[in-house]
Amino acid sequence: MANEELIYRITRAIYERLGSSADESAVEQLVTDIYQTVAPALATNGAARRGGLSSPGEASPGQGSADRLIISVFGMDHPGIVAGVAQILSEAGCSIVDINQTVVQGKFAMVIIANTSRSQLSVTELKDRLRSEGEKLGVHIYAQREDLFNAMHRI
Repeated sequence: MANEELIYRITRAIYERLGSSADESAVEQLVTDIYQTVAPALATNGAARRGGLSSPGEASPGQGSADRLIISVFGMDHPGIVAGVAQILSEAGCSIVDINQTVVQGKFAMVIIANTSRSQLSVTELKDRLRSEGEKLGVHIYAQREDLFNAMHRI
């Protein structure tokens, strides 16, 4: 079973149990915890050698990577938002793979895909720093691993 399929099944099971109104960040953390627990056991049992399970961080076509974050930023436009987010990523050792931002009638929206493979921070630490920076900047910053983002948005 591919990483995306496993993540999808775990996510679906959690939403079936907790309901569609479950807190998305809590569901994401549960999916991450469960996946990180079962993936090594699946790989040890030979699933990876049979081609059914990719290595952690490895991207399959359309699947996404555990080494990439999807970062969304929303709020009222003002100078320094892009710089603040980019500074956090730079300090952590992450690179920006793709970035798109727009301003519509004073409302700011940005999506960044960041490569975290050389990050000195864990994904959790990076997400905490981004949320904290968002509070300072007066915007909302959401970050999610690309593989989880892709699997959770299939539901």
